[in-house]
Amino acid sequence: MGLVLISSERFAEHQTPPGHPERSERAVVMQQVAVWARGQGLQVTAPHPVTTAQLARVHEPEYIGMIAETAGRAVAFDRDTYTSVESYGVALLAAGAAVDAVERVFGSEPAEDRSSDGSNLRAVLAMVRPPGHHAERSRAMGFCLFNNVAVAAAHAHALGAARVAIVDFDVHHGNGTQHIFETDPDTLYISLHQFPFYPGTGAADEIGRDRGRGFTVNLPLEAGSTDDDYRLAFAEIVLPVLREYAPEVLVVSAGFDAHERDPLAGMRLTSGAFGAMTAELREIAEEYCDGRLVLVTEGGYDLRALETSLQEVVHSLAGSTSSVTASRWVATGGRSDRGRKAVAAARSALATFWRLG
Repeated sequence: MGLVLISSERFAEHQTPPGHPERSERAVVMQQVAVWARGQGLQVTAPHPVTTAQLARVHEPEYIGMIAETAGRAVAFDRDTYTSVESYGVALLAAGAAVDAVERVFGSEPAEDRSSDGSNLRAVLAMVRPPGHHAERSRAMGFCLFNNVAVAAAHAHALGAARVAIVDFDVHHGNGTQHIFETDPDTLYISLHQFPFYPGTGAADEIGRDRGRGFTVNLPLEAGSTDDDYRLAFAEIVLPVLREYAPEVLVVSAGFDAHERDPLAGMRLTSGAFGAMTAELREIAEEYCDGRLVLVTEGGYDLRALETSLQEVVHSLAGSTSSVTASRWVATGGRSDRGRKAVAAARSALATFWRLG
């Protein structure tokens, strides 16, 4: 599978108050992974800023203007979400990286970024900050200014994709992404997240509204969930729904704060679990999407866990199909009732919409 990474040193310029978990050192880790990836022979490129028109597909014009007015100054939107002097420009680059990623998987990448056999790139990992999936149409929250993944999905539709699927494995529920697309049957949203937990949304019975009923799929997992619990959730809900939906492009909110080392949450995933989830999603992309797979980073606040998890993701995207298959889920002996409860709740809420056994 052709793979390119999108990264920029500028992502470190978004500053938060001392002690804030969404700190600039996260961008330093992303740059270290980019250097490592180049050493593996992979392409790394810088993003372009998103346009106002591209943002306006998912955000209200007044809100876009409000964020623009923060340029050059520090603003606190709530106790979690801040801007600094450079944050507006950096946020434009983060959303722009998501747009660039979509354009590349649809074959719009420059010739020099094509894979060695001349084929189009089909997988892109955009390593960005600030994260995005909590940003609502007209509200900044949860460290997020613009909803990068929502911008990506809307851009995929603008390029002609009839069915876009979003999978969100950040430990927090992506309230902004869910609400932006909850009435849209052309955008499937699937989230695995700790529950109950911030931001308080993401119960299994939140399944979308109006024409979008059934196209929001929530898997609320209790604190302490392990690799085996996530593997069960993928096998019983995530993969069957994706296969039935047959998306034309797959976009991933790739958060790493469900890691056992992460200071903000209570999950017990290993770094390998993120590689395994990526491998499963790669297989779906190759089966239904002509390989079109976009991953955009969200959370992940232990620096070592963030680095090793990103490396596992890169291995799953860049390796041969046989090597990726061989490195899939490793049993930890840690399955609990948590995975079964999440699967049962999702199956009950969605039984009339999907074939879930």
